[in-house]
Amino acid sequence: MTAYPVLSAMTFLPLVGAVLILLLGGERRARWIALATTVATLAVSTPLYLYFDKTSSALQFVESAEWIPAWNIAYGMGVDGISLPFIFLAALLSVLCVSASWTAIRTRQREFYAVLLVAETAMLGLFSASNLFLFFMFWELMVVPLFLLIGVWGSSRRVYAAVKFLLFTLAGSVLMLVGIIALYHTCGTLDFKALALARQSLGIEQQAWLFAAFLAAFAVKVPMFPVHTWLPNAHTEAPTAGSVILAGILLKMGAYGFLRVSLPILPDAVQLFLEPMLAISAVAIVYGAYVTLVQKDIKRLIAFSSVSHMGFVTLGIFTLNRSGVEGAILQMINHGIISAALFLCVGMIYERTHTREIKDYGGVGKIAPVYSILLALFCLAAAGFPGLNSFVGEFLIIGSAFQTRTWLGAMAVWGVALGTIYLLWLYYRVVMGETNPGLAGLELELNLREVATLAPLALLALCLGLYPDLVLSYLRVPVAELLAGVAP
Repeated sequence: MTAYPVLSAMTFLPLVGAVLILLLGGERRARWIALATTVATLAVSTPLYLYFDKTSSALQFVESAEWIPAWNIAYGMGVDGISLPFIFLAALLSVLCVSASWTAIRTRQREFYAVLLVAETAMLGLFSASNLFLFFMFWELMVVPLFLLIGVWGSSRRVYAAVKFLLFTLAGSVLMLVGIIALYHTCGTLDFKALALARQSLGIEQQAWLFAAFLAAFAVKVPMFPVHTWLPNAHTEAPTAGSVILAGILLKMGAYGFLRVSLPILPDAVQLFLEPMLAISAVAIVYGAYVTLVQKDIKRLIAFSSVSHMGFVTLGIFTLNRSGVEGAILQMINHGIISAALFLCVGMIYERTHTREIKDYGGVGKIAPVYSILLALFCLAAAGFPGLNSFVGEFLIIGSAFQTRTWLGAMAVWGVALGTIYLLWLYYRVVMGETNPGLAGLELELNLREVATLAPLALLALCLGLYPDLVLSYLRVPVAELLAGVAP
């Protein structure tokens, strides 16, 4: 279908860009190399969307090469309808992260952009990997650039936030590694498709232990209640690009792990843990929304809202209902778009005001009308306003939740109501009312580069709201096959 190995080229091109940045030097040159590399990566990935066959559930654009023959491990890449939307999102957000950091990062710019490109390689590689060994390598690689982005270019408490992030993620990853080793010894392979076929060799008790081991890693990344406490600190202290990657992609890795590992390989354990997973998801939706209501820092507010929104995702996945799982995947893409946009909005105004306290704002709409219109669009999208992208995903998940358990649907509706309250309350305090005297004399309106950075996300929020089949059409066949394998 393509004249070149598109997945490998797309995955490792950012790594080449990172090496060039470190070798060629120059702060100004680093920005342009990073921008050119991320744009080129997005362009290189174009054949994935042009030639993808939506009627097939098989992996496409498959690449395979012998890697570690003694362990029966091959270098394998391939995409299906579930992973493809995440690849597009990761490639797009990487471009926007470079653009958003253009003037925000003033120290150690070469290292910053190199780290950003390494993060892009880890993101794209994880969603392209067709075996568990390669998946784990990219999973671990992702920790390094995020740790550096928070710890080096973060705010005043960056070291605490970075170390907490590292400890939580590594604790989960160690248990996942144990699970991978146990799977290899039992099944003799780590290829995703082969593992799905060899799962009959796993007894119910062994599946339960393996599910718990992988859950430790996936739950931290989502993050699920109660292992979510690293997230607000990481978001608050991270630079804008770090927050965008955290919210846009990193949180999706855990839920993607459930879809790629837990459901197809450990179906009996999924049935065993179904009720607790549904209950924890429902609690996360309401708990996250209530905690968000009392936040005084804008970034912490958006961070805690992610706990609630990702609760919808895990709820949809574990309904084991077609519309619920499709809605969950769509909602992951939606959340990636909206949360990235909100963190970009916060970062842009923070560059001018140097404060994230909500009380320091007010009347921004009179000073920066373009900024206020875009912020309104993203707040309404996050609240699930009809016609914008989150509405369809939440609708599918809530409908499936009611079919599964009535009380789950009620909790989800409660979470939506609370979400609308805290988002509108945030917008009112920042944009409406009298102008805060502390903002007098500041130029808060967005410049052309910043509008161009937010424009693709605004366009996606509108397009997916009006035509969600842009994503759902990729999901129908692979989700149907996934659920057929996990049915009791």
